[in-house]
Amino acid sequence: SVLCSAILSSYLLGERLNLLGKLGCLLSLVGSTVMVIHAPEDEEVTTLEEMTSKLKEPGFLAYAAILLALCFLLIFYLAPRYGQTNILVYLAICSVIGAFSVSSVKGLGIAIKGFFAGQPVLQHPLTWILVITLVASITTQINYLNKSLDIFNTSLVFPIYYVLFTTIVITTSIILFKEWVTMTVIDIIGTVCGFLTIILGVFLLHAFKDMDISLGNLPQVLQNEQPAPVTRDDKNILIEVDNSSIAPEDKPKVFMLYT
Repeated sequence: SVLCSAILSSYLLGERLNLLGKLGCLLSLVGSTVMVIHAPEDEEVTTLEEMTSKLKEPGFLAYAAILLALCFLLIFYLAPRYGQTNILVYLAICSVIGAFSVSSVKGLGIAIKGFFAGQPVLQHPLTWILVITLVASITTQINYLNKSLDIFNTSLVFPIYYVLFTTIVITTSIILFKEWVTMTVIDIIGTVCGFLTIILGVFLLHAFKDMDISLGNLPQVLQNEQPAPVTRDDKNILIEVDNSSIAPEDKPKVFMLYT
């Protein structure tokens, strides 16, 4: 998604992604891959009753309440004020809502398998709750993702959205299925390192997006670096002023006429 959007936006929309932006895309992919590799396998859930018990646990209910409060804050307060200027506002809404869409897809997958196995999943209320949640969350995601694409560079939107969405989804899966209980020290370190790599990739994407840096002009950019100004003390200034009275022959002279 990140690489394809960067390539297609460059060829079809004329948007440029500089060398640091490409490096940021690569780091984001590497960090997300490291997080997925070190994430433990989720707990096996085969029936809607088991999924219902997972969704009713106090830890997940508190987490879902926090996400809903954050989503309402972003939609009704931050989006009208900063959505047109800050790329993170609309993408944060899409990512937070993505936690509910992924959980709904997980539950509906269990319902579809149960339906073909002959179970009465259509009579279960959780099935319809998951359908309504999935439709509402996907509609909201598409709405704000299109708004973000209308305003900001496509090469920036998709990598940042990919990183935020992946992080929220992994966090939701860990809380919902209690995957953190089985994580080893190596998995915890790998997850943290992957997250830090993602942060570095997003920083490269966002901080240097307006710089014209490529492999072709990289040596020229490095050569055009302005030297740091030399701080001179009063002694050197006095010496220069004193020596300036002895002007060389080739130095242009200034004559002042008084009338």
